[in-house]
Amino acid sequence: MSENCNGNCSECSSNCESRDNTSMIIPSGPFSEVRKVIGVVSGKGGVGKSLVTSLLACAMQARGNATAVLDADITGPSIPKSFGIKDRAESDEIGLLPKVSKTGIEIMSVNLLLESEDSPVVWRGPVISGVIQQFWKDVVWGAVDFMFVDMPPGTGDASLTVFQSLPVDGIIIVTTPQDLVTMIVKKAFNMAKLMNIPVLGIVENMSYAVCPDCGKKIDIFGESKADEVAAELGVPVLAKIPVDSSVTSLVDKGAVELVGDKYVKDAVEILERMIKE
Repeated sequence: MSENCNGNCSECSSNCESRDNTSMIIPSGPFSEVRKVIGVVSGKGGVGKSLVTSLLACAMQARGNATAVLDADITGPSIPKSFGIKDRAESDEIGLLPKVSKTGIEIMSVNLLLESEDSPVVWRGPVISGVIQQFWKDVVWGAVDFMFVDMPPGTGDASLTVFQSLPVDGIIIVTTPQDLVTMIVKKAFNMAKLMNIPVLGIVENMSYAVCPDCGKKIDIFGESKADEVAAELGVPVLAKIPVDSSVTSLVDKGAVELVGDKYVKDAVEILERMIKE
């Protein structure tokens, strides 16, 4: 705590031990009731964070939980394409309406507001942070059991906005087997701890490939580091997702809801226990 601290965290940018991050939480809109908010995080881009977000959301929805996805990766949104949603979002007198997937998952992404899905988002940090906050408070989410937030990569302004503005109940960190990415995982983990956000576990994407002829597992990106890193950080490994061309094909077709939950069963079981707490 600074010797000049007046006890008002909202007026201070320091991340001291006495900071109460809940003081910066923005209430959701009057027509939204979200029970659990789960952030899906990666320390860098390109590790499959959006895929993991989509698979978790589909699995939770399939198990009877009202599920939503808030795409907070404003400059690299890919959630709508994974679900085959191309129509623009609409609004009415009570707020912005999320699009609904084939299985009933509510989705909001900046790509649903642009003239074209390939239009670039060339915005500065404060504007991006403002859009994330608007997605939380101005979208009419209704009653949601689980909201998955597809976080922007890294530990910058946008990630800080999610952690400070939304009532995040826990995060899942997505990684790949490379040593460099392992180092980045620790950065994401330490940021979450700094913000007093529980880390639910690690998902290793592109963990291996299976030979279509002999069925042997091939470590195409090197030996898995997930168990080693998870043990060091004191969190579980929730899933090891292989390189699977059938999954890639379904995502490219906008049919991620057909993938099933075979790769994320353990993660889903942990999440379902949360809703009972």
